[in-house]
Amino acid sequence: MKNEMGDSIANKVYEHRVLAKLTQAELGKAVGVSKQTIFVMEKGNYVPSLLLAFRIADFFKVEIGDIFTYVKGMDEK
Repeated sequence: MKNEMGDSIANKVYEHRVLAKLTQAELGKAVGVSKQTIFVMEKGNYVPSLLLAFRIADFFKVEIGDIFTYVKGMDEK
């Protein structure tokens, strides 16, 4: 999801979830959100809170940067 400056957060939630053989509902329940939240996050239409991002990384036992990546938009002039 991009903001007005073009910055965004890319994620690999889908890849980690599929490798773990989990449904969106199972992952959502494990980290305290709905299946719909996982769905829109995987599609790139939702940027999770920092707390949720850490919960997801902790669930998969990886560093937060292994799942979520900052993508810089336009440079300041």
